[in-house]
Amino acid sequence: MPRSRLFSLLLVLAACGVSMDASQLSDPAATPAGSASLLTESPPMSTDADLSTATFGAGCFWCVEAVLEQFDGVHDVSSGYMGGEVDAPSYEDVCSGASGHAEVVQLRFDPEVISYETLLDWFWRLHDPTTLNRQGADVGTQYRSAIFVHDESQRAAAEAALRAADDATAFDAPIVTEISAASRFYPAAGYHQDYYRNNKNKGYCQLVISPKLNKLGLDH
Repeated sequence: MPRSRLFSLLLVLAACGVSMDASQLSDPAATPAGSASLLTESPPMSTDADLSTATFGAGCFWCVEAVLEQFDGVHDVSSGYMGGEVDAPSYEDVCSGASGHAEVVQLRFDPEVISYETLLDWFWRLHDPTTLNRQGADVGTQYRSAIFVHDESQRAAAEAALRAADDATAFDAPIVTEISAASRFYPAAGYHQDYYRNNKNKGYCQLVISPKLNKLGLDH
């Protein structure tokens, strides 16, 4: 390499905080001690084509979101509504019970990192699937336990998981969880998204969500 080009390259590297000597420049594989290889490619990232969708209703969507957004392989969790008869329902429509929707969370997840069966396991653990249209003090059809399946493989997995939980008498009463085909998902208003993360000091978060996360051994 001509001396002028070598000097210019050393100046560029120095400006970027990289220290090299001239002998290293002749070896493309050489790297500065203690730094990552300049030739190492980043690990492949999941693309939309790699991701699957899951939708669960398990009471208040603030609680469900706070649990399921914590796991590796879950790329996005959105709170919203599914399973009703009214187009574009408002939060007030759903809370009235008149729209027929359930409060749900919809996940985009990488099945190579976290399986649908693992998500189902957490679904059973994060709520009581034996109370019809109720989770604790939250009462109404909008709080029903529901798995909205996006294909036949999800339906088979959900039905098998429900049978296994019932057969193992994991709960003190029969499971009443609804398993239905997914319908249109309506995202809730922006202030409902990441609600726990943004409102940890509010009463509902302190009294309901934080104890739930403690019980499950999760961060909060």
